[in-house]
Amino acid sequence: MIRSELVQKLCSDFPDLSQREVENVVAALFDSITDQLAKGGRVELRGFGAFSTRQRDARTGRNPRTGEAVEVDAKRVPYFKPGKEMRERLNLSGEVAE
Repeated sequence: MIRSELVQKLCSDFPDLSQREVENVVAALFDSITDQLAKGGRVELRGFGAFSTRQRDARTGRNPRTGEAVEVDAKRVPYFKPGKEMRERLNLSGEVAE
């Protein structure tokens, strides 16, 4: 599902809200999560999961075309850990979750 599909789904689930209002809510949610992660924080949505960042150390990588060594800087990367309810829904025995 892409962002526009999410907006359309929410519009159909909440017909009293305009598409512009739903787009603003989705944008505000994503911006809030991103801002908190940029500050080094964590965002936990009970039943869904937790967003955080992890530190990656500097390393020597390889250019796939030439094979030459390339220095890769240290960086923070986003990390998502699914919540217990999500894991259980994804692993229903013999059923397809939609």
